[in-house]
Amino acid sequence: MAKQITVSKEGFEKLQAELEHLKAVKRKEVALAIQKARAFGDLSENSEYDEAKNEQAEVEHRIAQLEETLANAIIMSDSELTTDKVGIGNRVKVYCIDTEEEEEYKIVATTEADPVEGLISDDCPIGKAFLGCKRGDTVAVETPSGLLRYTINKISR
Repeated sequence: MAKQITVSKEGFEKLQAELEHLKAVKRKEVALAIQKARAFGDLSENSEYDEAKNEQAEVEHRIAQLEETLANAIIMSDSELTTDKVGIGNRVKVYCIDTEEEEEYKIVATTEADPVEGLISDDCPIGKAFLGCKRGDTVAVETPSGLLRYTINKISR
């Protein structure tokens, strides 16, 4: 059985939209590219054909991944979110003791993670460390740049 993941409603809808785009649009584009490449003749030395077939394999792999993820997704509603301790879906305002900077993150499932946007996975070191913490807790996290200590200042929805 595949691993169940918890996702927000928005995250679930985003994955569904990507799946529909791949099935309805990208598959057709790749099929046309393969058809065009076949027209060039000898397939044994046809780099356009090889490239199109590789893209087709990537698209089909991503479709399979998305279908499995969506089939095993648990959609979390806002009513399930509490602010007494950090969980998936919470926004967390923290103070990094070592860099003396305040930061804000949203804890999300791996499929929704986007560190540039402040969306960190519950599976990454910082996300894992914050899970279950309460306001006022201090957490030490081993990161690629070394050990960082954070104080949880605020937990919100």
